[in-house]
Amino acid sequence: MSSPQRGKRPVFTVAIVIVGSVLAGCGGLLVMSLAAPAPGNLGVRGGRLAACPGSPNCVSTQAENQEHWIEPLQTEAADDSAISLLAEIVREQPRTTIVEQTGDYLRVEFRSLLFRFCDDVEFYHDRRSGLVHFRSASRVGHSDLGVNRRRMEQIREQFQRRLAEAGGAASESRGRVLALAGVR
Repeated sequence: MSSPQRGKRPVFTVAIVIVGSVLAGCGGLLVMSLAAPAPGNLGVRGGRLAACPGSPNCVSTQAENQEHWIEPLQTEAADDSAISLLAEIVREQPRTTIVEQTGDYLRVEFRSLLFRFCDDVEFYHDRRSGLVHFRSASRVGHSDLGVNRRRMEQIREQFQRRLAEAGGAASESRGRVLALAGVR
C-alpha cells in the first residue's frame, strides 16, 4: 500500500519549481532595470531632442511619424518659467529624479512601481516658436503599453491648467503646432 503523502510530492515539487522560476524571472527583470544605463544621445543638439527608436515605447514632439509623435506644449513664456513649472510638476510625481535642469532644458528619470524600469524624459523650451518640445522613452523593453504617452498627456494637462490659472494660456491653433512640428 502506498501512503497518501507519496502522491502529493510531485505536485509540491512542480509548485516549488514554478514559484522558483517566477521569482528568478522577477529578480532578473529587477536587476536588468536597475543596471540599464542612460542612453548617450540625450540632450538637445541643434534645437532637437534625440529621435525615438523603432520600438513603440517612446513619444516625442519632434518625431516624424504619427506612431511616436505627440503634440508639444505651448507657452508664451520668454524666460525660464516654463521649465521651472515643468520641474515643479514632475517633482510632485512619484518615483522621479530630476537629473539636469537649465533655463531651457529639463531631464527627468521616472521609475515604475513594480520593477523600477526607468523612463528618460526630456523637455526643451524653444523660445523662438513658443513651444516646449519633449521626449519620453523607456530604457529597456519593446512596448510600454502606452505608459509614456499617458504620462506626458497628464503632464500636459497639469501644465495647461497651471498656465490658465496664472493667466498665461497660449492661444495657438493645433494646425500651427502641427506645421511647426513638421509632422508628416
